[in-house]
Amino acid sequence: MQDGSLRAYPLSDKEVSVDALRDYWYLNVHDNDNGQIRGICCSHDEGCLVTCGGDGNIFTFDLWSEEELPKELKVIIPPPRSGLEKEKATEDIKDPKAYTIEEYKQKKEHERKMKEAEEKKNKKREELSALRQEFVFLLQKNQELPKHMQLHREEFEMDRRIFEELERQTLQRIQLVQKQLAWEQEKQLIALQKLQTQFRDSLEFTLTVHAIQSNHQISTYSLLAVSEKYTQDKKHDDDSKWAVLKEKWTAFKEAEQAEGEIPTETSPNEAEMLKTPEVRKATTRYIESRREKIRRLVEKYDALKAKIMKRRAEWHELYKSKPRDNYENSKDAEEIKEARETIGCYRLKTATNYTLTEDEHITTEKKMRQLATLEDLIHETKVNMNKEIVSLRDLKVSTIDEIKSLVKEVKSIQASLDVSEHLPIPLIPQLHPDEVPEKIVEYNSDVLLKFKEEQEAKEKLEESLEGCPSSRAFRHVFLQTPPVEEGDPMAQAGDASAEVTEEEKAFEMEKAEPTEMEMEILKREKIKNLYLQETLIKKINTLVINFDAELRLLRHKKLKMDVQMKSADLRCITCCEELLILKKLEIHEDLLEEQICALINEQEDLQSKLRSYLAQMEDRKCEIVMLQEREKALYASFEASLGEDNEFADILTDILKKDVECVEKEEVEREAGEENENEEEDDEKPDLKTDEGNSGPENIVFGDSVCPEGCSEDLFLNTIQLRQQRIRIEKALEEEKKVAADLKKEYNALAIKAKEVETRLDTTNRELEAFQWEKLHRLNELYVVVPLRLHQVQCLVDGEMPRDFSQTLVFTNQSLQYLQKRIVDLRNEKIMQRETHKKAKEQHKQLLQEKKEMEVEIQGLEERCNHLMMEKFGRLVDFEAVQAHSVNIPMEQMKVRIMEKEYEHFVELKEWEERIVVLQHQLTNLTRENTSKLHQLNRFCHEKHQLETELESLTTGQGREFEGTLSADIKETARLESRLMHRTCDVALLREEIS
Repeated sequence: MQDGSLRAYPLSDKEVSVDALRDYWYLNVHDNDNGQIRGICCSHDEGCLVTCGGDGNIFTFDLWSEEELPKELKVIIPPPRSGLEKEKATEDIKDPKAYTIEEYKQKKEHERKMKEAEEKKNKKREELSALRQEFVFLLQKNQELPKHMQLHREEFEMDRRIFEELERQTLQRIQLVQKQLAWEQEKQLIALQKLQTQFRDSLEFTLTVHAIQSNHQISTYSLLAVSEKYTQDKKHDDDSKWAVLKEKWTAFKEAEQAEGEIPTETSPNEAEMLKTPEVRKATTRYIESRREKIRRLVEKYDALKAKIMKRRAEWHELYKSKPRDNYENSKDAEEIKEARETIGCYRLKTATNYTLTEDEHITTEKKMRQLATLEDLIHETKVNMNKEIVSLRDLKVSTIDEIKSLVKEVKSIQASLDVSEHLPIPLIPQLHPDEVPEKIVEYNSDVLLKFKEEQEAKEKLEESLEGCPSSRAFRHVFLQTPPVEEGDPMAQAGDASAEVTEEEKAFEMEKAEPTEMEMEILKREKIKNLYLQETLIKKINTLVINFDAELRLLRHKKLKMDVQMKSADLRCITCCEELLILKKLEIHEDLLEEQICALINEQEDLQSKLRSYLAQMEDRKCEIVMLQEREKALYASFEASLGEDNEFADILTDILKKDVECVEKEEVEREAGEENENEEEDDEKPDLKTDEGNSGPENIVFGDSVCPEGCSEDLFLNTIQLRQQRIRIEKALEEEKKVAADLKKEYNALAIKAKEVETRLDTTNRELEAFQWEKLHRLNELYVVVPLRLHQVQCLVDGEMPRDFSQTLVFTNQSLQYLQKRIVDLRNEKIMQRETHKKAKEQHKQLLQEKKEMEVEIQGLEERCNHLMMEKFGRLVDFEAVQAHSVNIPMEQMKVRIMEKEYEHFVELKEWEERIVVLQHQLTNLTRENTSKLHQLNRFCHEKHQLETELESLTTGQGREFEGTLSADIKETARLESRLMHRTCDVALLREEIS
């Protein structure tokens, strides 16, 4: 059950023993690895057997007896196998590459299909080969026929569209394959480029171009890579320059944008002016005219005042810019100082009094930059020359191609001429291997196949010669034999032309004799061909001669450049030696520069401290001056409070000038008394009495605390307060003086220290200058190679060259010419300066004379002006003040405001008068209505009275006549009463309206 199998044992009811369990049926239903049977049971009717395994499967088996078993289902059950325990269990396939049953079946099916496809292909191939053989047989038959009966190749084509369709399908398939292989092609191409850049591009090919008709040749320079350090420094400098230019450009752009974005706005006054109506009243126009007049007066006054102030400022600036008698122009002084610093020293560098400027100081960084610049120039020059040589090689290639085409044309022309008329064809120049060195690493399929064949031939030769004693020598000789070269193209061309001419001759013999016209045409063609032959051969020779001339010119240029390159290489060697010396001396120089930087920083710190102390001292001086002024003001106020002839002046003065210590003691006692006031209130008076009896000066203090008889108590209290203020001022003054003295001591100490630092700085600077001179001396000891020609040596002794050149100088022609030109310029400049100085002296004398004349004239004009003012005004008048205050602008403005107010009041009064007139009209109308109402009321009253009298008369005299008609009278009475009530209501309403 562990492997998922099920065993069935045949048992009988009669005999049940151990031997009966030897035979059984073996049934494998579950998985062999994971199908361990977990449970087995029978159904309730014992008709089914159910098994469940670890693989998750459940199987049911029907249990039939022999009676229940159908006859058609009965089979002969083989006897149970015995001895299964002894048999070796089948091993499971553990190879991961082994096929499963399904994969095996699929493989067999695929092989079967492939076999069928191959059989079909073979059948098609056989059919195609049969068709090809038949077609070849037809072509052979067609060739055997006479020419006039032969068919052209196009006539064998049944339908051209079939071939076009096949070509189109082939092209589509090629394009499809190219698309499918595009990614792989790009990948392989990139890999090839990487390999080429890694191996081939790192190789330096020396290209040599040979002349065609001579032995002249020219080769390229072998270039070395420029040092990365120098290139990085150069790139850093370029980036910094570019960054500075970029910042300037951005700032310029921002300024332009800021100027462009300034909005144009109309002033509010203009907007108000636009809104004002065109038609105005006379009064408002008059007020506005007065306001405009005042505005003009104000503008005139402001302009006049500004003019006066400007004139005063100009006079002030003029007097301020007036130079002193010992004045020196600062700009000229700076230019002289700068000229002295940068004029340079034209003494010999080996001289002891030779001085160096700051720009001429040589450092390691400057020398490295100089060396990098020199290497860049050398590299750039060589690269340019190499480019010219490569272009010359390309010119040779193009020339050879052109010559080949011309030779081909000449051969075609010579084919139509006799052999006796043929001119010798120039040889086609060939490229030498060293002219195309890059082709050494280039290859194609033919080269690879040839290389493979050579390798196989070498291997076979080695195998065949292994047994021979002289195999090594034979193999060496055999391997060194050059390969069989192909025939000369010129010879092949000659053979081909010979064959062609023979065929043409045979063809001409077959022809009939030409006519005179044809002979004339042939003569013309012959003359034309002879001319073309000669012209083309001359053109070929011209191309060769021009190329050789170009090569000789470039070779001459390169020879000159070789001399320059040798000089540059020698200069590089000198720079490297100087760089080594500078690196050795760099440590000491860096130490000196660090000391100078530290001293400069210390000097700056001390200067800043000295400035701060000076500022504090100035502040203290100002405080002391302020306290002294307060003390003077205090004494002045005391004298003012005393007045004149005060009899208590001496006493109050003594109280004011009382000793400081006594007052201090008094203050201390008062403070102590205030502190102990709450604790010793009862003992305060006895203590004071004892203090008065014990101390003499304190008696004076308490005696002064009492106001003298006859003196004003307010004056005495004021004196006491002033004394306290004087004591505070004196104490503050003493403290300020003490602080000022301390600051002065610290300032003096710092000044001494600053002088020491300055002396140390000067000493270190002198040491640095001495070190620079020593460094220059060490650099001057190096030997420098200067190539010269004999005509350049001008230091001849008795017409001969000296043996010792130690006392000679080497100058470039440019420097010598510059010095000679500079001497002439300086002489001319000296003459010009003398003339300028002479003119300036004459101008100075003239200006002094004009100044005296102007002073005399100004004095005369001032006297005349004062005389005229005294005659006219009786006193001297300041006309600037009169001009400035000619118009009282505030008064004019007040007048305008008064006019505006009067106009406003006038308008308001007019409005009120109009309102009064309207109200008067309304009152008149109401009065008329009330009058009509009163008349109506009066009429109603009369009617009422009449009705009442009628009613009375009716009731008294005629009542009897109407006794019978009582009901009618009652109705009439009610009607009249109602009418009377209505009238009464109307009268009341009218009265209300009138009132």
